[in-house]
Amino acid sequence: MFSASSGSSHLRVLQRATAAHRHFACQRGLTWLRGFGSVPISLSIRPSVYFPEHAENYAECRRANDRRILRRVFSRHKLATLLWSQHSPLCEEDAAALIEFAVSLPLLVVLVVGIFDFGGAFNLKQELNNAAREGAHFGAAQPTNDLGLAQPPSVNAVRYLVDSYLQTAHINDCGLGLNSTTWALGGTNLDWHFSATGNGCSMTMDVIREVPSQVTIGGATVTMLCTTVQISYPYQWHFNNVIQLLVPGANYSLGNIQSNATAANMN
Repeated sequence: MFSASSGSSHLRVLQRATAAHRHFACQRGLTWLRGFGSVPISLSIRPSVYFPEHAENYAECRRANDRRILRRVFSRHKLATLLWSQHSPLCEEDAAALIEFAVSLPLLVVLVVGIFDFGGAFNLKQELNNAAREGAHFGAAQPTNDLGLAQPPSVNAVRYLVDSYLQTAHINDCGLGLNSTTWALGGTNLDWHFSATGNGCSMTMDVIREVPSQVTIGGATVTMLCTTVQISYPYQWHFNNVIQLLVPGANYSLGNIQSNATAANMN
């Protein structure tokens, strides 16, 4: 027979044996970990200080500056005032983006038009310089025995050469090669003035056959006669139309493009 008292005593012996086994295993594990020695662990701690009062003051100053800038914008742009009004259905982010676009758009238009406008004028200036140089070189090689005439053929040949160059460069010649072009001797130094009107524009050209030029040769000063071709060509400027978006009432005097070239006479 197995009594209850003997069963409880066996249970207590079994619990004590289990507790002793656990204690022995824990001590053995600690001894095994100590065999590795100490393991250094470095921790970096960076102190930080936060000043809420300074941050709030900075944010208030920043908002005040923004309001002052926006007031200046509103005084000049009605669209910005409309977008920023309380009755606008747009949120603050969308309204701010539209205001920035409305402010920067005139500057962008002026910049783009200025690039194309002055770029086209520069290219036209180069072509006119080439035409005047070709005309001067050609005129300097022409004879001078017909310069006593009212309309010498040697001078008229320079006109046709310049007109041919302009047409080859795909530039409106303003009817320079037409018979309707008026030209006559005027001024000094045998200056023939051509005035052409046609194809929707007007231009002038001067062919001067006796332009004195002093050069030094072997220590002596010598006066040489040269031929000069001067061209005044109209250019359709668009910059004055767009600059008024930034500066109302501004008007810059952008007139005709001038070009000239000189070559020494051959005879």
